[in-house]
Amino acid sequence: MQIEQPSAPLAEAAGGLPGAPSNLADLVGWWARATPDAVALVEPVPLLPQGQGRHELRWSELDERLDAVAAGLTALGLVAGQRLALLGANSAAFVVAHLAALRAGVVVVPVNPQSTPDELAAVLADSGARVLLTDAPSEAAAAVRVLPLSDAGLDELAASGAVPVHSPQDPEALAVLLYTAGTSGQPKAAMLTHRALLAHVEHLHRLGVLSAGDRVLASLPLFHVFGLNAVLGGWLGSGARLVVTDGHGDGLASLLRAEGVTNLPLAPPTLRRLLEEDLTDLGALTTVVSGAAPLPEELAARFRERTGLRVEQGYGLTEAAPGVTATFGSARTGQGHVGRPLPGVELRIGDGGDPTEPGEIAVRGDNLFSGYWPDGRDGPDVDGWFATGDIGYLEEGELFLVDRARELVIVNGFNVYPAEVEQVVLEVPEVRAVAVVGGPDARTGEQVVAFVEGAAASAAAVEEHCARRLARFKRPARVVVVDALPRGATGKIRKGRLRELVLDDREPA
Repeated sequence: MQIEQPSAPLAEAAGGLPGAPSNLADLVGWWARATPDAVALVEPVPLLPQGQGRHELRWSELDERLDAVAAGLTALGLVAGQRLALLGANSAAFVVAHLAALRAGVVVVPVNPQSTPDELAAVLADSGARVLLTDAPSEAAAAVRVLPLSDAGLDELAASGAVPVHSPQDPEALAVLLYTAGTSGQPKAAMLTHRALLAHVEHLHRLGVLSAGDRVLASLPLFHVFGLNAVLGGWLGSGARLVVTDGHGDGLASLLRAEGVTNLPLAPPTLRRLLEEDLTDLGALTTVVSGAAPLPEELAARFRERTGLRVEQGYGLTEAAPGVTATFGSARTGQGHVGRPLPGVELRIGDGGDPTEPGEIAVRGDNLFSGYWPDGRDGPDVDGWFATGDIGYLEEGELFLVDRARELVIVNGFNVYPAEVEQVVLEVPEVRAVAVVGGPDARTGEQVVAFVEGAAASAAAVEEHCARRLARFKRPARVVVVDALPRGATGKIRKGRLRELVLDDREPA
């Protein structure tokens, strides 16, 4: 048995995308013709009075900017199919660079700004990127051409005077390489085509949640699939106004009021921090959507009690660009509930025989990736199904998650694969064995906990080494040195026992 798209009336609120686009940047051109003077994008300075330090682009201005920057990329010698890496904080410049590259047919490779030099060098080498646009130059990028990811840097590209070269109209052409990691911890890039990106945007559009009158906050990192194609995709598909900002400190409620934000996508840790603020006035806010990590039921309940707003949820993954399900239009609640499949997405639980029994979730839809770079390995099967590795079940067509890739630790919405951290910890000479698990954290959702075996090992040495080798969110928040790790009869480390000990805040006996 498989389930396809919601039966709720909301699912049929809208038809296909306007203008029959073959590229996300085509949507900018459509809105530029339909509503040229409407404000498309705003980059405010958080917490300053409205109007100070603001950067606004109307749809017509944004379209012209994309043409000019795309022409500048072509003038650099980039041609369709070649890779351009983007490394920087959320900004209007990031949005413009991303869409201009897509318009030119260049493949975008977003990079986590928290990447270590070794991690950056590995991504650049693996992707074969020829150019890096960044707001934080690094010696690790010595092998590629580096340009500033800023308004001034884009001005230089736009001043090339070259004739704009638009992307080939091939929906199966590669658009984005998004790096993730498998259970082995080895970095790999999901190959997302223009077809996959646009299919997700169309699925959101058909859901009918956003309209041109909405204002959407883009504070989720744009290098992450949730920010890059759920937030930006919802904006492009609806013609809403995008308010882009890189963080907001402890003043998110003030920012929401100042910008008249109606739609707030966030990760659970941000929702928890928002609850620490004065929420008596959230301005025009009507919709809050949580994703990127499991949402604790008590957290959603506390927010609804204080504001009267329900926190909607979505389930997705990088390989689905990213949307799979959403709770819009559903009256159900409960821990693990993530709603019905988006319009155009199919789900299968296990072998499909009994979807009410927990099993591996498989997904099918035009939004799926084409496999992992560079050869398309491990993509959807011959029938179009992709096995997610996550465990769930269906009740009356609605999905409940039981486990998300059981070994995975999610810190502030970002995936941390224990095998990758363990490999780095084992580089410390005194460490004989290591096991990495997740533990609860009030601010980040989860934290990385490393149990280290080795009589001469020290927590300080492990922490110092990880600080050099791992991005901040991947580093162990706790290092516990033990005489011996708990093992089963076959010698396999009993990580389930370690997780229990973390919850109990005890060390192995």
